[in-house]
Amino acid sequence: MFQGFCDATMDFMWGIRFNNERPWFEAHKEDYQTYLYQPMKDLAREVYDGFQERNQVPGLCWKVSRIYRDARRLHGRGPYKDHLWWSMEHPTQQPFATRPVFWFELTPGGWSYGLGYYAPSPLTMAKFRARLDNRPRQFEPLARQIERQSTFQLTGEDYKRAKGDPGPLLAPWYNKRQLALECSRKPEPILYTRDLVGLLLEGYQLLLPLYQYFSTLEGDPDPRQPV
Repeated sequence: MFQGFCDATMDFMWGIRFNNERPWFEAHKEDYQTYLYQPMKDLAREVYDGFQERNQVPGLCWKVSRIYRDARRLHGRGPYKDHLWWSMEHPTQQPFATRPVFWFELTPGGWSYGLGYYAPSPLTMAKFRARLDNRPRQFEPLARQIERQSTFQLTGEDYKRAKGDPGPLLAPWYNKRQLALECSRKPEPILYTRDLVGLLLEGYQLLLPLYQYFSTLEGDPDPRQPV
């Protein structure tokens, strides 16, 4: 059962940021397992179980990231990440985040959670724009729901050249190359309590209709092909 993170969690994360080398990590590996990795697993499992008990989303699973960086992609950085995250997503043979994913991430300087669609294919985003063109009323209530709330912000890279202008409500979505609904916060007392479970469940419940909408895009016909 998740009981909260603690000061030792943050101490380890700051430590690995400034001592990103194997001898330091090996000397503090037990701290990593006890104060960061295990509570992260407990949090992921408990939120997932509560979310699925309420919603029964087919095929959804959870996983915690590795702290070890890919040795092929260090680019001068140390061998360890100074942050950790877990995600709820539909497993796929494609690269990570080609499908929408719920996530929670903890860093030395803060934490974030939300719904990310970080690496959709250009074809998938073309299907999204085709839906907005042909069935805007299907998405408008979701866009208005996000406008009315203040927890999550729409983020993500825009196309350098706008793909179109479907109006002020849909344009911020229409011209995204990839997108996320993100809440970022500084370290605060809720990280140290079980209340974090309920907060994440409430947030993911709000984002569930968007997850369901984006999860069906891949099944749409290719809008680039003649009818």
